[in-house]
Amino acid sequence: MRRIHRTRRDWAADLALFLFAACFAAVSSQSIPVAESLGPGWRAADQVAGGLGCAAVLLRRRWPVQLAVVLLLAGSVAHYLTGPAMVAVFTVAATRPWKATAWVAAPAFGPLPFFLWQLPDMSEERAGAAVTYFALIAGAIGWGLFRRSRQQLIASLRERAELAEADAASRAERARIQAREEIAREMHDVLGHRLSLLSVHAGALEFNPGAPRAEIERAAGVMRESAHLALHDLREVIGVLRAGPGTGIAEGGERPQPELADLPRLVAEARAAGGPIDLAGPPEGAAPPALVGRTAYRIVQEALTNVRKHAPGSAAEVRVTGGPGDGLTVEVRNTRPPGPDPAPGAAPGPAEGGGQGLIGLAERARLAGGNLTALPADGGFGVRAWLPWQG
Repeated sequence: MRRIHRTRRDWAADLALFLFAACFAAVSSQSIPVAESLGPGWRAADQVAGGLGCAAVLLRRRWPVQLAVVLLLAGSVAHYLTGPAMVAVFTVAATRPWKATAWVAAPAFGPLPFFLWQLPDMSEERAGAAVTYFALIAGAIGWGLFRRSRQQLIASLRERAELAEADAASRAERARIQAREEIAREMHDVLGHRLSLLSVHAGALEFNPGAPRAEIERAAGVMRESAHLALHDLREVIGVLRAGPGTGIAEGGERPQPELADLPRLVAEARAAGGPIDLAGPPEGAAPPALVGRTAYRIVQEALTNVRKHAPGSAAEVRVTGGPGDGLTVEVRNTRPPGPDPAPGAAPGPAEGGGQGLIGLAERARLAGGNLTALPADGGFGVRAWLPWQG
């Protein structure tokens, strides 16, 4: 037997419906017509049946359909069962599918054609009682159907609210991931550039301890300035992390984001680290959108950082061309680094990276609506990116 677990609210509802059925039977007892030929014993039996029917209301959750059918069939001869029958058909209509409700409504309204056929020969009292009975049963079924549709509507709204809440949480999580990726790209590009300058100048001092004092002072000054700027950039990134995922680098830091017009300064810093660098561009005239200019700057910055890390001493060429309507093209190429070729299968040096920089650049270009390719060229390496520039 299936066990029914009732909450306090369920028990309160069952007791309320039990009292309703009992009160309905008591209130309507004086209006129930009983044929004189049946005698007083029949009313007593009818009252006993009504009491049992009221008690059976407590079983409506376990056997709703069976209880409704039994009470409807018995109610055709026991008038005190009208109240319990109303509760039973209400339960079926409110908790069971349409098909079960239709099967229960069949015995309830099955006698209706016979009642209409005998209506002219019935007394006014019996006809009024029959009409009242059918109206009460129809009202109980209608109220149960209304309650069922309302519960389904509430369940649907609750499900939609839960889905909306889950979708909002998913969007917030994607925004946090995107913000973290943005911060990671900024850390890689900015700190990688500064630390590579430190590495180059420190390596030059290490391998040339007898350099002139002026050159040592210049290298030390560049190292001090690079370390200062690296610490400043690191504080900016940490400030963004503390401020939350919705704060941009420019918002959390003190300095604005770089733009395309800052390329000459970037190339000058890279030249100071050693290695000839030729700069062609950026194009004169109107500046590109902030996102395009910042992306182009980061592409050149990361490409020059890779040249210092993987091809120290090689010459590099930076070309930035294009304009409104045609898009912005950024090319960075380096020649073959001096020195012997590495042996086949040799392990990479400590300056070798995992390729994450180029992956980050490709992602930057994609987010800006463009594309990026990176391929070996003439013994060196080349990076070419195209970024959209609306006219």
